[in-house]
Amino acid sequence: MMVPDGPGAAAYLNAMAQNLLRFGAQSHQPTGGFGYLDQFGCPDQAMGRPLWITCRMTHCFALASMLGHPGAAALTDHGLAALAGPFADPVNGGWYAALDATAAPALTTKEAYGHAFVVLAAASAVLAGRPGARGLLDQALAVMEQHFWESGRRAMADLANQDFSWLEPYRGANANMHTVEAFLAAAVATGERQWSQRALAMCQLVIDQHARSNTWRIPEHFRPDWSVDLDYNQATPAHQFRPYGATPGHGLEWARLLLQLASHLGAAAPSWIEQAARALYDRAVADGWEAGPMPGFVYTTDWAGSVVIRERLHWVMAEATAAAAVLHQATGEPTYLADYQRWWQVIDSHFVDQANGSWHHELSPQGQPGATLWPGKPDIYHALQACLIPQLPVSPAVAAGVAVSGLTLV
Repeated sequence: MMVPDGPGAAAYLNAMAQNLLRFGAQSHQPTGGFGYLDQFGCPDQAMGRPLWITCRMTHCFALASMLGHPGAAALTDHGLAALAGPFADPVNGGWYAALDATAAPALTTKEAYGHAFVVLAAASAVLAGRPGARGLLDQALAVMEQHFWESGRRAMADLANQDFSWLEPYRGANANMHTVEAFLAAAVATGERQWSQRALAMCQLVIDQHARSNTWRIPEHFRPDWSVDLDYNQATPAHQFRPYGATPGHGLEWARLLLQLASHLGAAAPSWIEQAARALYDRAVADGWEAGPMPGFVYTTDWAGSVVIRERLHWVMAEATAAAAVLHQATGEPTYLADYQRWWQVIDSHFVDQANGSWHHELSPQGQPGATLWPGKPDIYHALQACLIPQLPVSPAVAAGVAVSGLTLV
């Protein structure tokens, strides 16, 4: 991005990335994996040890190892060991959704969301050249294909019991979105085209079919036949992973992923992808952005675009900058650069915790740190990628972009 100095410029992003990595390193758990961090960067044992956090931190440290960040390779290997060890179900296959403070299984269900992050962590570690990563990646892809991939719908189921004998009668866009991210990384790491084709299929279903027909507000919740359930969780709209309504942050995230997919498909990319990326971004900004004393994106809206949950979450700001950066690279249009600079000014002024490190993960509409949806500062995944993506070529995976960028963090 052509930002000469200040928030969003290269020097700022690199310093931020290094600070985030130092903060995130505190999540290391000697008995296996990475913990959920509180506001001060201490593992919060009461929150357990979710699979998705260990995977996302392993992914982050794989990226950092490619960038030459001190200690990152060892932390990557620590995460891989946890995924090969205490998180893995030796009887039924797959990975437990969470461990407790002693690294024993605490939640034995099998979640497509968490398994997508196993794929992402392993693929990034393969590109980082870490030992054992390719075997883990092959294993994770096999589990995804056998137990979650529904070939008739060409999309992912969401939640299974421990032995995969039962699937919850729910399908979700969020698990599919992160599987798109994971399969694009797997396509690069393995050289196998089937994974990018499956990523395209999920994008066609969720975005080109359902979001397009819903004025680009992405339906998040579906029945097993992939019919839309727009009323899902209307009575409990602040559900942590399945909130009611539209999530503008996901519109931004899908916009970025669509352009990353297009970069992988090249001339074979369908013409609808760029149009959809632009439309998702425009809808997210129109519905979600609020100016005023505490500027930022609201968390959710109803299906007419009215605010449901007004809290500002850090990951939405991170995805806004990443989407603006990728759209600017893809189109050259100055409006995306202006947005990029505006979003980073808000992050720097309100979200960065200058006293305790990392970013506030949730702010109230008045700008105070909150914990309504996300207590503490669980991980650094969204914030770190927001620091790296603007400095990389548009590529199907962040790790792939790092590999060819020449960027270093030493």
